[in-house]
Amino acid sequence: MAIDVLSPGSGVRIPAGFVTWAFGPSGGPGGQHANKANTRAEATLDLVSAPGIPEPARRRLIEKLGPRLVVVVDDERSQLRNRTIAIERIEAKLQTALHRPKPRRQTKPSRGSVRRRLDTKQRRSEVKRGRGQVQRDD
Repeated sequence: MAIDVLSPGSGVRIPAGFVTWAFGPSGGPGGQHANKANTRAEATLDLVSAPGIPEPARRRLIEKLGPRLVVVVDDERSQLRNRTIAIERIEAKLQTALHRPKPRRQTKPSRGSVRRRLDTKQRRSEVKRGRGQVQRDD
C-alpha cells in the first residue's frame, strides 16, 4: 500500500501499520465475483494505544470518535482500492475530529444600521397611527 503514515494534522502522525484489517465478501449485486472474492475491507484503528498522537489530540479524538475508529468499505471490486479508500476515510475522520472551529467574535451593529432600523420603525409607527378612526367634522 502506498500510504506509510496517517497524518491528518495537529502533529498527529500514526504509522499505517497500526491499522488492523479484516476482509470479507462485499455482498450486494455482482454475482459470482462478489460472493467469492473478499473485497470488502474493514479498517480498525485503536486510538487509545496508537503511537504518534500527542496527548491533547488523543483526548480530543477519543472524545469525538470513541476509543476505536472502524471504517468499512465495499465500494469497489478491488480489495486494494477499498483499502486505499478506507485509509482516506480514516484520515478524513481524524482530520474532522481534530478541527477546532474559530470562536465567534461578537460585533456591534453599526451606527448607520441602528439609525436605519429606528427610522423604519418610526415610519411604520406613523403609518399605523394614520389608520385610526376617521374624525367627522359636522
